[in-house]
Amino acid sequence: MRWLGPEKGVIHLATAALLNAVWDLWARTEGKPVWKLLVDMDPQQLVSCIDFRYISDALTEEEALDILQKSQKDKQQRVEQMLREGYPAYTTSCAWLGYTDQTLTQLCSEALAEGWSAFKVKVGADLDDDIRRCRLIRQMIGPEKHLMIDANQRWDVEQAVAWVTRLAEFQPLWIEEPTSPDDILGHAHISKALAPLGIGVASGEQCHNRVMFKQFLQASALQFVQIDSCRVGSINENLAILLMAHKFNVPVCPHAGGVGLCELVQHLILFDYVCVSTSLDKRMCEYVDHLHEHFKNPTIIKNAHYMPPMAPGFSSEMLESSVDKHTFPHGEVWRSIHQL
Repeated sequence: MRWLGPEKGVIHLATAALLNAVWDLWARTEGKPVWKLLVDMDPQQLVSCIDFRYISDALTEEEALDILQKSQKDKQQRVEQMLREGYPAYTTSCAWLGYTDQTLTQLCSEALAEGWSAFKVKVGADLDDDIRRCRLIRQMIGPEKHLMIDANQRWDVEQAVAWVTRLAEFQPLWIEEPTSPDDILGHAHISKALAPLGIGVASGEQCHNRVMFKQFLQASALQFVQIDSCRVGSINENLAILLMAHKFNVPVCPHAGGVGLCELVQHLILFDYVCVSTSLDKRMCEYVDHLHEHFKNPTIIKNAHYMPPMAPGFSSEMLESSVDKHTFPHGEVWRSIHQL
């Protein structure tokens, strides 16, 4: 089994699925949402959930325990703040590649009216098109709101530096996944080259495991860590990553999306604020308004903030009707495809 991994690829995705399910069951048994289960655990319990193999040169058990113990101060006030205000979010729904300028304008106008203050623009297919689209979004949202750009691994290293330099006039907070997600030194080079422009590098949604995150952090290759709730080995491994990011003073801005990732990752980022980072500075969680209708407890967004889920569990249970329709090969969706 280790030959198929180790700790990456399909084996690690399966590990995440199984262990995340265990966390879901544990939280249901306790009658708590997962974030509250984590928040209520004492520091020693949390540390016992983490595998420190291969990362002790970056984070020791003693350091992790110290971080968690120090964050106990004013913890209840932060819980109450989250229940009252929610966790800051940003939208990726306005500026996908292929959208017309009319669609961009309409979606951005609607998002502004709903209170969104941070917007991500997909880039990388055509430089002139990117310049036009970034200019359009920046003009609409003004100079005070955040604009981020995401290349989804499009470029070689030097190409990334050159391309993003051309987009610097639009003041992006970060460039996300500028090159291969496995190229740690490439990200470090890009980070160093873009630092004078005030542009950070963000990545992590395709990062295999805690060891890669360790190296990204040690190499100063990321200015924003983007954990994913399903990519690494479940909550257990994400605990290690959150603590390493805190030690290296790098904000966590999780990856999410419309396949249940928003529902899952909100628990992790709430825990991070309450029990690890204790800060909202340069921190926000991605939100995509897509496919939430298939979940029994979909995310609740109010004034561009994730409102803490209160139902027991990991917010990942799908509606039986949706499962039935999409079950292979006899579900309604698959039958309709076969008829085509």
